[in-house]
Amino acid sequence: MNILVCIKRVPATGGKITLTPDAQEIDARMLGFTISPHEECAVEEAVRLVEKHGGAATVLTLGPNGATEQLRDAMSIGVERAIHLETDGREFDPIATTNAIVNAIRGDGTNYDVLLFGNEAADTGDFQVGVRVAYAFGYPCVTGIKELAVNGNKVTAKREVPGGWEIFEVLMPAVITVKEGINLPRYPSLPGRLKAKKKPIATSQPAWQDGGLEKIKLMTPPEEAHQVEILGKGAEAAPKVVDLLERLGLL
Repeated sequence: MNILVCIKRVPATGGKITLTPDAQEIDARMLGFTISPHEECAVEEAVRLVEKHGGAATVLTLGPNGATEQLRDAMSIGVERAIHLETDGREFDPIATTNAIVNAIRGDGTNYDVLLFGNEAADTGDFQVGVRVAYAFGYPCVTGIKELAVNGNKVTAKREVPGGWEIFEVLMPAVITVKEGINLPRYPSLPGRLKAKKKPIATSQPAWQDGGLEKIKLMTPPEEAHQVEILGKGAEAAPKVVDLLERLGLL
């Protein structure tokens, strides 16, 4: 079984997000980068499928030179090889991203049985690339998956819905987009990281594609202000609590 996982390098969002002066990009000077969380689960799922059924997993990303770090992270937990579609740092829109991935798959010469994507990228939330790649190849596509199994030449995929599950059975090759929570991704081990440094990364430079969606600007959501009132400590705070509940009309 051959599995391809497509991942995206995104800013680690634990800190405050600021934009560049032209509001076109996230100012990443003070941010780290990571694999988009849904796609991190897709990498783990690919490794588990290979461990169970045999074969090999390949990881692919479209991004700047620094994205090799995320490719190495994926290889450190068991992915065999990597493909880097190196850009100059500009954000490819979903149409351009799809075309770059499709051309890379066609040029790779590997017949992939399953193409795994995250359900959506953590930064742009487009929900488009996996579906567009499936359409380009004429493959069946199931999105928003929380459980996945391979039986012979079929993939059984489960999507969680209110009150139960939707279950899909499709023939391979197929495109599956997974959601965070399908598994618990493992942490890379030190031997795994050392091995990943020696694994090859095939690199190419897709041409910038104009057209498609046009980004006007980015906007950060308004900050929410919170007020905290300390009423006291221990028993001395009890009367103040009662006063507060009376002011709020709860007593």
